[in-house]
Parts: sequence; structure tokens; C-alpha cells
Amino acid sequence: MPLLDAFSRPLRDLRISVIDRCNFRCPYCMPAEIFGETYEFLPRQEILTFEEVVRLAGLFVGLGASKLRITGGEPLLRRELETLIRQLARIQGADDLTLTTNGYLLGGKAQVLKDAGLHRLTISLDSLDPDIFKTMNGKGYDVETVLGAISAAEKAGFHPLKINAVVQKDLNDHTLVDLATHFRGTGHIVRFIEYMDVGNRNQWEMDHVVPAEEILQRIGDVYPIEPVPSNYPGEVAARYRYLDGAGEIGVIASVTRPFCGNCTRARLSTEGRLYTCLFASEGVDLKTPLRTGASDDDLLDIIRGVWRTRDDRYSELRDLQGERAGETKVEMYKIGG
Repeated sequence: MPLLDAFSRPLRDLRISVIDRCNFRCPYCMPAEIFGETYEFLPRQEILTFEEVVRLAGLFVGLGASKLRITGGEPLLRRELETLIRQLARIQGADDLTLTTNGYLLGGKAQVLKDAGLHRLTISLDSLDPDIFKTMNGKGYDVETVLGAISAAEKAGFHPLKINAVVQKDLNDHTLVDLATHFRGTGHIVRFIEYMDVGNRNQWEMDHVVPAEEILQRIGDVYPIEPVPSNYPGEVAARYRYLDGAGEIGVIASVTRPFCGNCTRARLSTEGRLYTCLFASEGVDLKTPLRTGASDDDLLDIIRGVWRTRDDRYSELRDLQGERAGETKVEMYKIGG
């Protein structure tokens, strides 16, 4: 029997954060004024080893998680990441192994990751405008490096790519059509993401959100589109295809169109805590039992217990009640997007 939570949602996806550090300082995730040079990230001994990640991932797959996604922080900052990819690729039942990256370090790693067994790549790219891109990555990095990494990923055999763009009002929303235009006809899928209130430090306000309907209207005014069915139950992006056959885009609308009811994702943080929602306040420690001799059955009992009592639906409650002021949430860089 499938493992179901309190709302009968199955466990299908595991997102694994392998490092809490990032080379970017995107204001919606790790604003530079807070995460400066003196910010203390996790010491190495507190971070799960590759062997620990693989052991836990295998247990989650045994409980029904067929999709594994590697996240961060920026996962390519984790040394010898291809070693972990190779080990995860050997897990029977892990049918989809993918990685989310800002792309800045990807150019020299794409082929290595492909050879190690990585199936798919998602690359964050909020704007093609050089100045806006520099502002949004918080470090002044150039967009050409990411575009070069996309070319390297194509050459390595990653196709199609998913390109994620977080949309913020009066910051990059006027460049949406440019991004859509650039990737039309390439087979790659741009996914526009509503600016979300992740973590506690990004100064989120509803006024900064460009609703999905507006995003679709802006693109549709230039390139007519129509909705298409989801690829699978629980897919977070609503899909739309160009009427002229030039490909598709996606919209992830956690704010204006909550999809909590179909959420099948568990998240494993860098330090080995299990979170059941992107907006969760607390995680359950798996690292301590892992390091103090717990058997696989012991760990499975913990994971089953957490998932069976899972009743998260933050975005639905936000939508019904307005912003839940004062609630402390885990920072996104600890558990990925």
C-alpha cells in the first residue's frame, strides 16, 4: 500500500539539499545584507555525508519516492557532487534523478554530471537583461556565463532543460517576453514562478507578486498560448503551449493558485532534517538516529510517522487568511526550492 499523509497525498518526490552555501545572493532567497562575508553556514561535520544521503534516499525510494532532486544552496559548490549522483543513480526505483542549479558553475560540470547518471537539469535564470540579472543574483555576475552553461548542458545531452524565472513586480517582470522569446523553438521550457514568501528574510509583500494570470496575459498577447494537461499528478507547473507549435512554458503559482492538495514532496535539509513543506517551521531530525546506530527499520518508522501525520497546506491557508504574520519558516537555501 502507498504511504499517504493526513490528506491522502502519497510520497513521490524527495528533494535533497546537499549544501547550505551559495555563490549568489538573490534577494528573494539569500539577501546580501544578511548573508554577508561573516555569515556562519553549517560546519562540515554537521552536513550529511554522501553515504548518509544515499542511505536515506534509498529508504525514501522504498516508501514510494521515485523522483530525487538535488538542491542547495547551490549544489555545484558541493565538492565531487558527481560521486553522489553516481551513487543515487544506482538506487533501484529512483526513476527520475535531477538537479536544480543557478548555472554559474555548470559549464565545466555538465558532461561529468551526465556521465554520472543525472537525468535532467533545471537552471535558474531570472532575466536575460545583464543589469537586471546582476541585481537579482546579488553579486554582479554576468548572464553570459549562465547562457554558456546552458549551451554546455545541451551539448552534454540534457534536453529539454527547465529554465526557472522568479518574477518580481517592477524588477524583472518587463523582461518576461524576452525570456520566452529566447527559448521559443529550442525545446526548453521556461517556468515563470510567482514571487513567494519563503523563509523570513526576503521582505515579501503581496504587492511584489505578479499573478500567474498577468504573466500568461503578457506572454499570450505576443505569442498566443493554450493550456495543456499535466504530465503527471502533482506537477507544480501549469503547462501552456504556443499555438504555433514553438514549444511550451509553465507557470508556478503557489500564491494565487495554491496546489497544496496535490503536493507529494518531502525535503531533506543539508543537516539531515526532514521537512514536509517548503514553508514549514520545523523539521524532524534524521541525522542523529542515523549517526547513533539506528537500523533501516528504525529510520523507516520515523519517516512513516512523519508522513502519515503530515497536514501541511500553507499556501491554501495564506490564500484564505492573508499573510500569516510572525510565523517563522525554514529558509529556502536550507531545503531547496
